[in-house]
Amino acid sequence: MALIDSLIVFVISLLIGASAIYVGARIIVDESDFTYAIVSALIASIVWSIVAFFVGWIPLLGPILALVAYIGVINWRYPGGWLKASGIAFIAWLTSVVIIYVLSTLGIIAPGAAGVVGA
Repeated sequence: MALIDSLIVFVISLLIGASAIYVGARIIVDESDFTYAIVSALIASIVWSIVAFFVGWIPLLGPILALVAYIGVINWRYPGGWLKASGIAFIAWLTSVVIIYVLSTLGIIAPGAAGVVGA
């Protein structure tokens, strides 16, 4: 049962992350392809995890490097440079916090289930 639970959490987290990136990209660069956002969210989460694994233990620097890596993936996947990528990431974070708040208020997920910082 743990495997099925893990897969469900993974899919929900991926959909929340993809939805958030989609909203950010839609607002900042007018990109409207949800499939592209899903792939972007998957790549970004893998890169974030790898960087966090290797340098996440370093106080202050580790989380900043993981964030820069995440924004770097968005910069690579979407047009507009680092400033627009940072805007997409910020809007994605806000959107994911709102989505998680709504889903947890409805009792669908636990507030920390999707692993979004600050949610």
